[in-house]
Amino acid sequence: MAARLILICHASTDAVRRYAFPADEPLDALGRKSATELAVHMPRGARCWASPEQRTRQTAEALKLDATPLFALRDCDYGAWSGSKFDEVLAQDGDAVSKWLRDPDAAPHGGESISSVMRRVQDWLDDEIAVSGQSIIVTHATIIRAAIVHAIQAAPPSFWRIDVTPLSITRLSGAHGGWNLTCAGCTMFA
Repeated sequence: MAARLILICHASTDAVRRYAFPADEPLDALGRKSATELAVHMPRGARCWASPEQRTRQTAEALKLDATPLFALRDCDYGAWSGSKFDEVLAQDGDAVSKWLRDPDAAPHGGESISSVMRRVQDWLDDEIAVSGQSIIVTHATIIRAAIVHAIQAAPPSFWRIDVTPLSITRLSGAHGGWNLTCAGCTMFA
């Protein structure tokens, strides 16, 4: 039997709406409402995990999932940029932002590099492939992007070419040592 993962991006937050680097913020009112509406469509009986941040735990609660926090699925540490709007950081330190977007190993914000996030997610997926059955994971766009890049064996710069929206659903299936992307950006469980 194959491993099947349903990765759900957390619902919207103020940082998402402001195009800001996230801090550990709660869901906004629309995000909570949207997640609550999606709850009736959630498959049941699967193992459930959530990133440890407030926004993912609140999304899991609104989806009526009993999700265990999993530290490996935490969002990227954006260091000094956490909580700041992207445009403000770009205006203040455009060279650092440009370097960060071009070089997956760069972490000019003093936090975590994208390469580090991608290795963390790859290690988790490599362990997870041995587990049969379905799992639901509530996590961040960054983690879902990294999972897709690993699943399709894409080059690290492709990380930035993947859009993941709040409450979008990405499905991966794994068997025989590899992952397949079966759905990206889905909005329902059909």
